[in-house]
Amino acid sequence: MDQSTSAVMGQLVKTACSLEGSLARQLTYIADQIRLMNPHFSDAVDAFVDRLTNAHAGDKAPAVGDPMPGFLLPDDQGRLVSLERLLETAPVVVAFHRGHWCPYCRTNMIGLAALEADIKPVQIVAVSAEVQAYSRRLKAEAKAGFPFLTDMGNGYALSLNLAIWVDDDMAALIQAADIDIPRYQGQEGWVLPIPSVFVVGQDGLIKARHIDPDYRRRLEYADLKAFARQALATS
Repeated sequence: MDQSTSAVMGQLVKTACSLEGSLARQLTYIADQIRLMNPHFSDAVDAFVDRLTNAHAGDKAPAVGDPMPGFLLPDDQGRLVSLERLLETAPVVVAFHRGHWCPYCRTNMIGLAALEADIKPVQIVAVSAEVQAYSRRLKAEAKAGFPFLTDMGNGYALSLNLAIWVDDDMAALIQAADIDIPRYQGQEGWVLPIPSVFVVGQDGLIKARHIDPDYRRRLEYADLKAFARQALATS
């Protein structure tokens, strides 16, 4: 991402995070501003989201009441983190995001970091296919205490039926905005996870989940806080 694009996205995120109210309000602000700046790009995103929705993307992901498949993934410092070990301590929130380049994900991660203390001892882990250098960048921006895990090649997301292919037209538009997803992920290919949240109880079962093919929409923090408390109460 070049400096001009980075500066514009950074200002969008900063302004969005300053807005009081819901996460939806913050993300709608970003979407509206991007549409003003580049209507063609936003129209393409609408078509992309429609394609995913019509294909029922994410519908086959693990459901509430199902066991959450385990993972063993490196964190932003290269240390291996397993779901099994985390669950020995408390319930876990597994939050999939697209990466440091996405203003919606940046805003969401900043909000999750602010929520972290309120839901302890429930733990949060952020998961994307980005290599550690970029995960560390987003973690620092969010001022997060929770780990950012690297899902190389989107392997874990694929196993959960959460990975989506970015078509050539959409990829070209993203590249035109100086966003280099293959470089950020450390390998060729245009695959991204559907931004999703799973709240996993200490019994390993999914207590709540949020999956939306439209990456411009995310789980509200108040709802996540309630789900986390419920998971803790039943552990």
